[in-house]
Amino acid sequence: MTGKLDGKVAFITGAARGQGRAHAIAMAAEGADIIAVDICRDIPTNPYPLATPDDLAETERAVKELGRRIVARVADVRERHELRDAVEAGIADLGKIDIVVANAGILPMAMGTPDPLQFVDASDVDLVGVMNTVAVTIPHLPNGSSIIVTGSTAGMIRGTTDNPNMGPGGAGYGWSKRVIIEYVEEMSLHLAPKMIRVNAIHPTNCNTHLLQNDGMYSMFRPDLTEQGKKATREDAEPLFAVFQAMPIPYIEPEDMANLGVFLASDDSRYITGQQIRVDAGSLLKWPNGPGR
Repeated sequence: MTGKLDGKVAFITGAARGQGRAHAIAMAAEGADIIAVDICRDIPTNPYPLATPDDLAETERAVKELGRRIVARVADVRERHELRDAVEAGIADLGKIDIVVANAGILPMAMGTPDPLQFVDASDVDLVGVMNTVAVTIPHLPNGSSIIVTGSTAGMIRGTTDNPNMGPGGAGYGWSKRVIIEYVEEMSLHLAPKMIRVNAIHPTNCNTHLLQNDGMYSMFRPDLTEQGKKATREDAEPLFAVFQAMPIPYIEPEDMANLGVFLASDDSRYITGQQIRVDAGSLLKWPNGPGR
């Protein structure tokens, strides 16, 4: 560990598990203190379980084990006042915020009758949640801070998450991730005079609960669903690999966290308004989307 983030404080949403936890641990390992936020309850339209209070406690334990301080708060990114309360609690304890990781996201794919609320919840978390996170932290950011937004390579590719089989929630996910691209570019211009940089990081399939769930397995193996069989992880993983140009089924959360540390550090001090993919070549392989 090189201490690239010594003396900095990172505010991270969706921090209880997955990519959010990986960001928290990687940044803590480089010297940052952490404000960790997660909803810690399920959203009814989302077919796979979301993080729990125990998950958030595990992130807290892991950060403390690295000798760093952490303020962990339950908050829903859809509710700006809850995020503002978490920011205030974090600053009261840790003094400031230098890094923002707007990471919380869901993919409420249809598992039965399509419901327009799936689109609403996807866009409320994946887009409005990002905007809320940035809005409540900007007033506290000193010059030279870094904002990192989690996008999606699949969201860039038509015919993936907006496939009709994914339902309104998949469409909402893809639409939100595409709008994030323009949002990041606009915000980077408006924050550039303060030397605050804003970048989006776009994972391909990532080994988290958003990918590893029964609904996603059935999406990758509709042949089994049509036969009345339940698709398993073992059934789906060979198909996961088709999405990437490199012969891998998915990346790990730590692959995103490594990029997050770089963008949070002074090594990236003049990098802003970028869309950086960690996608093993998937966008190059499917520039217009599967089947198009």
